[in-house]
Amino acid sequence: MRHDTLNQDPLERLARKRAGAKLGWYMHAGIYLLVNLLLITLSAASGRHWAVFPAVGWGIGLAVHGAMVFVLAGGSGLHDRMVQAERDRLNAAQGNRPQATNDPELP
Repeated sequence: MRHDTLNQDPLERLARKRAGAKLGWYMHAGIYLLVNLLLITLSAASGRHWAVFPAVGWGIGLAVHGAMVFVLAGGSGLHDRMVQAERDRLNAAQGNRPQATNDPELP
């Protein structure tokens, strides 16, 4: 099956984009776990507990990635409200009244 992005329904594109972002986070989390298990094993074998430092640093990055995918990106009310507020501001600047949205970017 061929995926022609020019002819796809906007909701289909949005769904694929959101699913891809979530899949990317799951892959990131899986690699994080595998690499840190290896680092913990090496750390324990050396008798020092240095593996906590890369785990914490990378964990912060993973948490930010998760927040971007699951909280701030499409699918959360915060993102949708921010997009609508920006539309309203742009419409007001052009002298237009705020409109009800039929944007496929919003659920």
